[in-house]
Amino acid sequence: MPTLTIDGRTVHVPENATVLQAVRQAGVHLATLCYWDGLPAYGACRLCLVELTAPRRQTIPACSYPAADGMVIETHGPRATAIRKLMLEFMLARCPQSEVIRALAAEEGVTETRFPANEQADELCILCGLCVRVCRDLVGATALGFIGRGPARQVGTPFLAHSEACIGCGACAAVCPTGAVKIEDVDGQRVLHSWRTAVPLQPCPGCS
Repeated sequence: MPTLTIDGRTVHVPENATVLQAVRQAGVHLATLCYWDGLPAYGACRLCLVELTAPRRQTIPACSYPAADGMVIETHGPRATAIRKLMLEFMLARCPQSEVIRALAAEEGVTETRFPANEQADELCILCGLCVRVCRDLVGATALGFIGRGPARQVGTPFLAHSEACIGCGACAAVCPTGAVKIEDVDGQRVLHSWRTAVPLQPCPGCS
């Protein structure tokens, strides 16, 4: 059972645990946006960066880095904190109206961004990939994917058209950290506005 030191606190974690699990076990708050229990770690948002000071010094993503015996971790070291603030500035520029992003940024003392604001002021998607991964890895539908590169990158269905692969389960909306995925049930259909898709609702065979 690995033993780690997190911000001066000693914690014991199970084999195959991650640094993030050790941090949470130590009772330390560390924000995450692209991490969700039950899905493989992705490391996209970089908000869980921490500083490993022993056995060697480096900045690591806590969500995907395996915990090992003897590790000494500082969750608010200067380098990790600076990178988190920079990432939050990027997110504020991309999603200036997102209450979730604004709140997380405020926690780190970030209230404005030096980067140009997104022309789409109502944008809420931070490209964390949770919706894509839950659809692919848990649901098995693979109805969503990343489209394009650079500033034009987005999440959507193939050709941004109605998806025949979508089963309307709503898992994408359930895991979205910013509320970017919009769905509603209308006239016997589950309408997934974000994906330009509508799926007929089916009664439960057990309870109707």
